Amino acid sequence: MEKPKGFGYHRPSTNGPANATTETEEPVTEPAILDDDAVLDLSADEAAARVSATLAALDAELIGLTPVKRRVREIASLLQVDRARRQFGLVTSKPTLHMSFTGGPGTGKTTVAMRMAAILHALGYIRAPRVHAVTRDDLVGQFIGHTAPKTKEALARAAGGVLFVDEAYFLFRPENERDYGQEAIEILLTEMENERGDLVVIFAGYPDRMATFFSANPGLSSRVPHHIAFEDYNHEELMHIADLMLAAEGFQFEDNARQAFAEYLTRRMEQPRFSNARSVRNAIERCRLRQARRLVSLDRPLGKQDLVTLTAEDIYGSSVFAEESNG
Repeated sequence: MEKPKGFGYHRPSTNGPANATTETEEPVTEPAILDDDAVLDLSADEAAARVSATLAALDAELIGLTPVKRRVREIASLLQVDRARRQFGLVTSKPTLHMSFTGGPGTGKTTVAMRMAAILHALGYIRAPRVHAVTRDDLVGQFIGHTAPKTKEALARAAGGVLFVDEAYFLFRPENERDYGQEAIEILLTEMENERGDLVVIFAGYPDRMATFFSANPGLSSRVPHHIAFEDYNHEELMHIADLMLAAEGFQFEDNARQAFAEYLTRRMEQPRFSNARSVRNAIERCRLRQARRLVSLDRPLGKQDLVTLTAEDIYGSSVFAEESNG
């Protein structure tokens, strides 16, 4: 996968965009059946080693998310044990792993979906570590006969991997009797049941709207056993994210600038449409614009330290502070 360009982070991570549709399908080879008196070291399995590496990356690169990481580890452990059972010739049906990710914007839902795809592929649950992300516009048509082919095309692109349905609640519009979203839901339900074991569907969106979405669709609720909540970041976590984003791009705060950015976050978090890590990324990009304007206006030769340092002036130039002073 490509690394993100600029500050293109869902959370601080080395993974790229969610639509990783170019991944090749690599079949996972099942080992030979063991004797009944054999013992099995789970950590010695090559697939387990790949899972451990993915989980380690999840811990190292993503801030917070303790309950989310715990659930990811539980799912990985379940599949590892199932794999071990198969090595002893024990009959094990594949568990249903369709999921719901609920949380605000910029809380890491897409990034965790990508990590989950890597784990599921390593353990042979899906054929490729592929995440195909869609929204309502990719699934629902505007006239009769248009929805089915659009939804089936999306399913075909996700086959053998993960279909990530963002803002899934927009599929359901009960106030509009002529809306075709219900048709898309019914097709998804059929494929989720028929192709479980070769396709994982993850529905994502805001917690309150997702609760309404599932309560209005009993068939969906019964097919999605894993509901994972992504909490908003606190101030300390957001500052840590800012530090990681800056370091990844070769920038740093001067001492006063870091305090200024902490003040900025305090104010910005109280304003509408705050989007967690996404808002941090946007704020840093605007700081870079103000830094660039400041450096050009100096009209003197620039050193490396000039180019890598964001100052308090670059932070306080934000409209967040201007609005307060005007108030």
